[in-house]
Amino acid sequence: MLDDLDDIHPLFHGAPSSASFKKLRKRIVRQTREAIEQYGMIERGTRWLVCLSGGKDSYTLLAVLHELKWRGLLPVDLLACNLDQGQPNFPATVLPEFLKRMGVEHRVEYQDTYSIVKDKVPAGRTYCALCSRLRRGNLYRIAREEGCSAVVLGHHRDDILETFFMNLFHGGRLATMPPKLLNEEGDVFVYRPLAHVAEVDCEKFAKAMNYPIIPCDLCGSQDGLQRQQVKQILDQWETNSPGRRNVMFRALMNARPSHLLDPKLFDFAGLSRESLKVDADSDDIPQLR
Repeated sequence: MLDDLDDIHPLFHGAPSSASFKKLRKRIVRQTREAIEQYGMIERGTRWLVCLSGGKDSYTLLAVLHELKWRGLLPVDLLACNLDQGQPNFPATVLPEFLKRMGVEHRVEYQDTYSIVKDKVPAGRTYCALCSRLRRGNLYRIAREEGCSAVVLGHHRDDILETFFMNLFHGGRLATMPPKLLNEEGDVFVYRPLAHVAEVDCEKFAKAMNYPIIPCDLCGSQDGLQRQQVKQILDQWETNSPGRRNVMFRALMNARPSHLLDPKLFDFAGLSRESLKVDADSDDIPQLR
C-alpha cells in the first residue's frame, strides 16, 4: 500500500505520515500518470534520461517516476542525469552522493557552458536563454550516448503557464512548452510528465521529503527577468481569484482554431454557407445569424 514504509522506493523513505502529505503525494502521482498517458509518452522497453538539476521540481519528478516504475505503471528504464554547467559555487558532490544513497542509476557530467554564456551574453542581459540552449544540446548528446529515447524535464503546470504568457506578452504568439515534442533531428523526444502538477505541490513535496535543494541562482539571477514579472502577475491573479491558474491551464487544453485569427490553423477564406451546412453540428464552426 502507499502508506507502508516497506512498500516504497528509497526516494520515499522518511516520508511524513500525515494525511495531508499522503494526499499531496497521491495527487502528484495521479496527475503525472495522467499526463504520461494523455500525451502518449510511453514506449515500452525504452530508456529515459531524467534530468536532475537539484531543484524542487526535478526531485519531485525523479521520485514520482520511480514510484510509477516501482508500481509497474511505467515500463521504461530510468537514468538520472545532472549536467554541471560550471556555475560558481555549484555544490558538485550533493547530487552524486544523494543518488548513490538512494540507489538511483545516474550519470553526472561536467560541461562549462557558464563561461560560454558569460562570454557571449552582453552585460545586463539575462543568461537563461543561451544557457538553456547549451544545456539542451548536451542533454541530447548524453541521451544518444546512453541509448535513451527521451530527455525528461521537470517543468510543471506553472512553468507552462508562464511560458504561454511570456510568448503572448513579449513574443507575439500563442505558444508554450508542450508536454511532448520531438527534437529537430527526429531521434530524441522531450517529455514533461509534471505538466499537470502545480508548482506549489512540487515545493511542498520536496520540502516535506527534505531533499537537498540546490538553488537556481548560482550564476547570479538578474532582477527584473520577464519570467519573474509574469509570475508576479499570475500570483496576483491567483490571490484575487483563487483557482485562476487552473482555469487558465485548462484553456490551453481547449483551443478552438476557428475562434482565433490564424489562417494557417483554420480556413477562413474557404468558410462558406455551404460548409456551415455540412458542419452544422460542429461546435468549432461559427454559426451565421
